[in-house]
Amino acid sequence: MIIDTHAHYDDEQFDIDREEILNSMKDNGIELIVNIGADMQTSEQTLELTNQYPFVYGAVGVHPNSTMELDDTKMERLKELARMPKIVAIGEIGLDYYWDEPDPDTQRKWFDRQMELAREVKLPIVIHSRDAAKDTVDMMKAAHAGDISGVIHCFSYPVEMAREFLNMGFYLGIGGVVTFKNAKKLKEVVEYAPIESIVLETDCPYLAPEPNRGKRNSSLYLPSVVEEVARIKGMDTDQIIEITRQNAMRLYRL
Repeated sequence: MIIDTHAHYDDEQFDIDREEILNSMKDNGIELIVNIGADMQTSEQTLELTNQYPFVYGAVGVHPNSTMELDDTKMERLKELARMPKIVAIGEIGLDYYWDEPDPDTQRKWFDRQMELAREVKLPIVIHSRDAAKDTVDMMKAAHAGDISGVIHCFSYPVEMAREFLNMGFYLGIGGVVTFKNAKKLKEVVEYAPIESIVLETDCPYLAPEPNRGKRNSSLYLPSVVEEVARIKGMDTDQIIEITRQNAMRLYRL
């Protein structure tokens, strides 16, 4: 059974059929889903999903491009959410310099604060890092993030950066992008990284794998990711499913 370590079923793209699609997971080989908060509202919605579906767990946190909404009161609310029984991580948090808003100083301030929160509540972190590799690594090292543990979600950097994150003991989140023909850099990372350091994710409703690229993504498409990872690693799909399942259970301490 497959574990989807990073999904957004709170997204409005699922409003028309959320219950139907989530109730179909078990029959299609999906064992567990971790729904990830990206701001205060979606963190609250994530908690609701964990209460509604036995196989859904959650992470709460504020994405770097939404950190302008954070203040001390909201950080206290995140701490309350983080202590709920099925909340298993703080995330997604990090740095994203692809967009101009908010400014990098604001992003860095709240990335650091949310790493501190994770340490306080003793949960791993789900890191979003886009066009910000050096600052992400430098801040993680300064915060001794290796002691916190976690995953680099939707990994998009070259092998040299993968080595930095792996040396800190972090998992790499691999999703639909690995199936794209032009994803040479990511395929090289999957070849390089130990299978014991890889977890599967969708980031749904985004980044659907081939042959469904461009469509709304869901956990039901994860077998396509499994097949590509198996091809790159020269392993059986059953091996990939079982090892990444064990990795996900360790990552989120399930």
